[in-house]
Amino acid sequence: MNNLQLFGKRIKELRKVKKVTQEQLAEIIGLDSKQIGNIETGSGFTTMSTLEKLASFFDVEISELFSFAHQKSRQELIESLINQIKNAKDEDLKTISKILNSILK
Repeated sequence: MNNLQLFGKRIKELRKVKKVTQEQLAEIIGLDSKQIGNIETGSGFTTMSTLEKLASFFDVEISELFSFAHQKSRQELIESLINQIKNAKDEDLKTISKILNSILK
């Protein structure tokens, strides 16, 4: 996944947290909804002015719009989980197992 796609995924994530549609976000910050779609899919970027409006709407610093280190691929997530499980204490493993069993039922 390239940086534009990661940025788009981050904007979509923040938008979903605020529970607004692309159309609503576009109207609030003064863009066409197609532009929001292009940003979210990574097929387009935006201006500094729009970044400022997005940050203001999401109530974050502009730098937080580019905070997408937590967005990992499926393989990266699996590897991370495996490493965490390997290093977990026995009692934590039991808790992890119970949680996973309840989620994956």
